[in-house]
Amino acid sequence: MTRRVLVTGGAGYIGSILVDQLLDRQYSVFVLDDLTTGHRAAVARGASFVQGNVGNRELVDALLVRERIDAVVHMAAFALVAESVAHPQKYVTNNVTAARILLEAVARTGVRRFVFSSSCAVYGHPARIPITEDTPQDPVNPYGETKRDFERLLADFGPQHGIGVVSLRYFNAAGATPRLGEDHDPETHLIPNVLAVALGKQPAVNVYGTDYPTPDGTAVRDYIHVVDIADAHVRALEMSLNEDQPVALNLGTGSGHSVREVIGAAQRVTGKTIPVSTQARRPGDPPVLVAAVERAAAVLGWHATHSSLEEILDSAWRWRRAHPQGYRGEGGA
Repeated sequence: MTRRVLVTGGAGYIGSILVDQLLDRQYSVFVLDDLTTGHRAAVARGASFVQGNVGNRELVDALLVRERIDAVVHMAAFALVAESVAHPQKYVTNNVTAARILLEAVARTGVRRFVFSSSCAVYGHPARIPITEDTPQDPVNPYGETKRDFERLLADFGPQHGIGVVSLRYFNAAGATPRLGEDHDPETHLIPNVLAVALGKQPAVNVYGTDYPTPDGTAVRDYIHVVDIADAHVRALEMSLNEDQPVALNLGTGSGHSVREVIGAAQRVTGKTIPVSTQARRPGDPPVLVAAVERAAAVLGWHATHSSLEEILDSAWRWRRAHPQGYRGEGGA
């Protein structure tokens, strides 16, 4: 049974919350993170931490052997769409080339389970909503391309080397736990930016596009609580898996909320007025992204149980008020 787990990117937003859940379930947890975007203060004391990059072959080999790792959850990726457009090779180098080095080390050292944090960005602009896992993958930016390319590599490599592989395609991760929350620089996600306005740290929230073919003209997204995302990863580690059959699953709720709906709900949760600054559409933003969730339910026995918009916003608001400087106020990078 899988009990010794390496989480790459475990100092990041979602990774740190997964680490906490694994520790709560009595796993031995090891974190590999170069702290480029992660926060050392986010890593639970019960986890063993190694600072380094997944592309460091010698480091990864030694870590996997020394700690007798039997499963890897790979969450160490660059994830800014605009940056990927400006610096596509940076994204290929980290998200594909370095990740392949990790995967090869996994094969050499006998690890038998590999769970990959993928993204709905692999789908691009799908013709049908909700988006099923069989939707053609046609990403519209280098970030999405790197997720698609590594998924394909993983699907070929896993069966060849007896590694059971699961790719989890997140929709819009959001929310917080009492200890851990979202602290990015720059921050590109809607909910933390909305809450920054509520805290008085920003004058207004930018709304990119009000002329989409949606009920209120703003883009619609499927928001999922990070607690639910982490739970899906634990289930992916524990599920019965045919090593010859790679698995890819959407993680979402099956319903969407528009930008205006998120802002309205945030005003209700915070009791604050949140001014809006209307901007032009961003290139490449589709009108609607909502997951079909039946396959994750069938394969993992998983449903999003904490992902109402109110619960997401309330948890993120509580964390942000308790940590107004993010992790910088806790002696962490």
